[in-house]
Amino acid sequence: MPTNTYESPLSSRYASDEMQYLFSADNKFRTWRKLWVALARAEGELGLGITAEQVAEMEAHIEDIDYEYAAEMEKKLRHDVMAHVHAFGKVAPSAMPIIHLGATSCYVGDNTDIITMRDALLLIREKLLKAIARLSTFANEYKDVPTLGFTHFQSAQLTTVGKRASLWINEFLMDVGEVTRRITTLRLLGNKGTTGTQASFMELFDGDHERVKMLEEMISSEMGFPGSVPVSGQTYSRKTDYMVLSSLSGIAQSAAKFATDMRLLSHLKELEEPFEASQIGSSAMPYKRNPMRSERICSLARYVMTDVMNASMTSSNQWLERTLDDSANKRISVPEAFLATDAILNIVINVASGIQVYPKVIAKHIAEELPFMATENIMMRAVRNGGDRQVLHEAIRVHSREAGAVVKELGKPNDLVARIAADPLFGLTEEEITAELNPLSFIGRAPEQVSEFLQNDIAPLLNKYQVTDLSTPELKV
Repeated sequence: MPTNTYESPLSSRYASDEMQYLFSADNKFRTWRKLWVALARAEGELGLGITAEQVAEMEAHIEDIDYEYAAEMEKKLRHDVMAHVHAFGKVAPSAMPIIHLGATSCYVGDNTDIITMRDALLLIREKLLKAIARLSTFANEYKDVPTLGFTHFQSAQLTTVGKRASLWINEFLMDVGEVTRRITTLRLLGNKGTTGTQASFMELFDGDHERVKMLEEMISSEMGFPGSVPVSGQTYSRKTDYMVLSSLSGIAQSAAKFATDMRLLSHLKELEEPFEASQIGSSAMPYKRNPMRSERICSLARYVMTDVMNASMTSSNQWLERTLDDSANKRISVPEAFLATDAILNIVINVASGIQVYPKVIAKHIAEELPFMATENIMMRAVRNGGDRQVLHEAIRVHSREAGAVVKELGKPNDLVARIAADPLFGLTEEEITAELNPLSFIGRAPEQVSEFLQNDIAPLLNKYQVTDLSTPELKV
């Protein structure tokens, strides 16, 4: 329903509910409470006098968030973290004196950001793998179907429909590697304190370095991380955001390449994205079948690729141990990058699940160009029949130029075969020349390359991550 306030299209039109939840206020503040529980539990176990009952009371109310009360407290205190400390203490009164003990706002804020990015990257990887699985099925089905290759969008040697799809898959495969690297190398900020020195925790633990170090290890373990960053100022390095958004930019690049190819092939009427029975391609031209899903991929990809500049500039502008000109920017740039990438992958999976192939159009385009590509084979056959290679080469050059003029200037079919058959220099009949025009003779190892790629690189990956859900995302618009 229409509202009288701005609403991000990424939420209302594009991104999935799962990704939106990860960046929701509910998930954010529940994670804050989990971090406060982890801190209190570790502090108690390390001898600070925090009781198991206090920790249990906190755990029992992780999801019991009174947002109205938190808003009232934030209006009064002008501090979001302290407002939620009070809201948590209201439902866990025995723990109120020890909630957030020794911590700064970045303890909950920055650690939550890292946790959220990790979980969002896991969801992104899941969708990348699903896109790869869908495209792999397509590539395998069409690995033997010859099609014109293009360099500079000019006709080149033949490839196959499946081989071209393998190029899309390979780029997404590279993205899986990059995203996995980000997931496995992310570390919590930990409990570093106001300038990263852990001075407040040294005070709490009477100068005991080992217990302060153990505290951080226990928190990291409870939150599912192998550790925390070794050094920091008050915040984790904002270069982390840049590196994460760079991996999303890579996905956007791969998706835009796929979608752009789909748009070009749609123009050639060789492939089309799914088009529903009641779908309208144009409000003015009812016959049109515009590739609107692929266009949307390209549009959103452009946003993600430019959004990474926010993170790079923020990273470069962090003063000394901390400044606050990162906060407002990253509140927007990081979630929006994930929401947009999520939307992109949903559309990629949707398109890949229903690509329509038109073999007769593909064959027609091959037939128009193959005589030019087969000229070397024709020349070699004529040489075997006693012709002079150099003389034949010149004759083919002339015939090719004249046949090209017939196609380009007169709009008539390619008549190169007929021209060569009529030239006594070649001594070949039209049937003999046509015998040299089998498209399967011009695709090299394309089918074998696809089979080997799917078997050696893709199947182990899909098995490793147990990709079995191949359902097609339903797009909102």
